[in-house]
Amino acid sequence: MASRGGPRAAGTDGSDYQHRERVASHYQMSVALKSEIKKLIYMHVAIWLLLLAQMCVGHLKLLPHDQVAMPYQWEYPYLLSILPSLLGLLSFPRNNISYLVLSMISTGLFSVAPLIYGTMEMFPMAQQLYRHGKAYRFIFGFSAVSVMYLVVVVAAQVHGWQLYYSKKLLDSWFTSTQEKKKK
Repeated sequence: MASRGGPRAAGTDGSDYQHRERVASHYQMSVALKSEIKKLIYMHVAIWLLLLAQMCVGHLKLLPHDQVAMPYQWEYPYLLSILPSLLGLLSFPRNNISYLVLSMISTGLFSVAPLIYGTMEMFPMAQQLYRHGKAYRFIFGFSAVSVMYLVVVVAAQVHGWQLYYSKKLLDSWFTSTQEKKKK
């Protein structure tokens, strides 16, 4: 085989070894998917911190009640949604399939379920705001139900994409595992 600094093997220009220098596609996909999931986890942490700040300000009465409303009930179980993200991050260094599966299951339980409950909990208030134009809870002058629905929509997208990319990553890891067993 040709070396960088030394003489080339007789009868070759070195290009016949290019196929050995490619990275297998499932490894490339694994790296790309891990990167996307990390970005989504960082987005989730940002949303989580905003909700945590709203809860702390509401409960500790750091600002007047008319500026930051008390949290809705769905926000309390949503605080547990940080656990699936941490499990996801823990699964990356050694491609731990068990942690990734636990992360996906607990994302449904601790992230998606509270968002669904929150949508149902806030619906009567959103309906009242739409029909009568009356809002009783505010976050910095904006209707709390409008702000929180926006948070729910963004969080649902983040968790949806996180689950989608996690499933594709899991498939990628199974592909590499199956190829190793064939050898």
